[in-house]
Parts: sequence; structure tokens; C-alpha cells
Amino acid sequence: MSRSAKEWSSPQNALAYLNVADNLPHRSEGESVLIDHLPESTKRILDLGTGDGRLIRLIKANRSDIEEAVALDVSPTMLKSAREHFAKDSSVKITEHDLSQPLPDLGYFDAVVSSFAIHHLKHERKRELYEEIYDIINPTGVFCNLEHVASPSVELHVRFLKAIGYSPEKEDRANRLLPMEIQLGWLKDIGFVEVDCYWKWLEMALLIGYKA
Repeated sequence: MSRSAKEWSSPQNALAYLNVADNLPHRSEGESVLIDHLPESTKRILDLGTGDGRLIRLIKANRSDIEEAVALDVSPTMLKSAREHFAKDSSVKITEHDLSQPLPDLGYFDAVVSSFAIHHLKHERKRELYEEIYDIINPTGVFCNLEHVASPSVELHVRFLKAIGYSPEKEDRANRLLPMEIQLGWLKDIGFVEVDCYWKWLEMALLIGYKA
């Protein structure tokens, strides 16, 4: 089990995150932009690090044409919460998986999405995961990653922490933050097109790339 998986196996850590996550300033703005950029043809989606299924619920609330959603997470607490949310929705499949390991064979998707999950991975694994994502996206499909990225300075990092009610002493030690520009470069090198940051507020950024 990876270090981040061990962190999230703790019910206390998972519940603390859920309490904070729903109240992150401006988060709903980034989520709205993400949903706006899902292709009209999107029928099948994969959510990496789904947590309690928040992003899938928002997507399905705005896109009634979604036929199937697959949600991956490693935290037992998160998985339990997600299964409770989707107990009466057979179109959502909840699967336990540690993102530090290669993605399981789940078929192909019109959209792969993620929200504040991938930054817990080692940098080498981030890039490997982006390559795996590219391989399982259908032609004209999209990868949308609403992510926690590194600030260009310590001062801006502290400003972000303060804005979300944290101090440097209390920030998540499982974070492995990486500059947005490096990740956008990776997506371009892998083969994604129309790669850009489509929305950003301090250390919260929406990175999007389409399958050529």
C-alpha cells in the first residue's frame, strides 16, 4: 500500500477531508467549468479518487445523458460514503483502487475526470497515470483534472493555506504538489490537444486535454 493510500485508509483523515472539501472557496466554480467542457457525446466517464462521489453527482445532475460512471478510490471511508450515495443508482460502479498502482482494465471512456486526488501521488506516477488515462480515452474524449497545484512562491502558498483556513503547520503532509506548467507540458507530450488551464484560483487549477 502506498503512503497516500495509508493516509486515506484512516477514517479520521477521510472524514476531515470531506468536512473541508465541500467548503473550499471557489470549488464550485471550477467544477462548473469542468462540466461545461465535457463533450456533448459523453456517455461513459471515469472518476479517479472519487471520494464520496461529489463530482459524479454534480455531473449526473447536469448531464442526464450519462449512461455509466465508474468511480475509483482507495479509502474505505470514502468508498462507503460513495456507495451510500449511489445505492439506488445502478449506472454508477464503485471500485476500490490505489492510484499509485496501474489502472485496472475498465474499458474505454469518453471522459476521465478527477478532483483533488492526483496530487497525492509521486511525480513519476503522476506522469505514468496521465499516459494510462490517454490510452483509455475514446477519440475526441477529454481528461479534466481539477487539481491542487504548487504555487510559484512560499508566500503564495501560505496565502492559499490561509484562504482555506489552514496554516503551514496543519497542511496535508500527503500532498506532493507540482507546478501546473509542468503537468500541462506532460499532457502535451503524451499527445493530448487543446491542453490548457481552463480555470484557476490560487493553488486550485482545472487542467484539460482532449484526445486527438
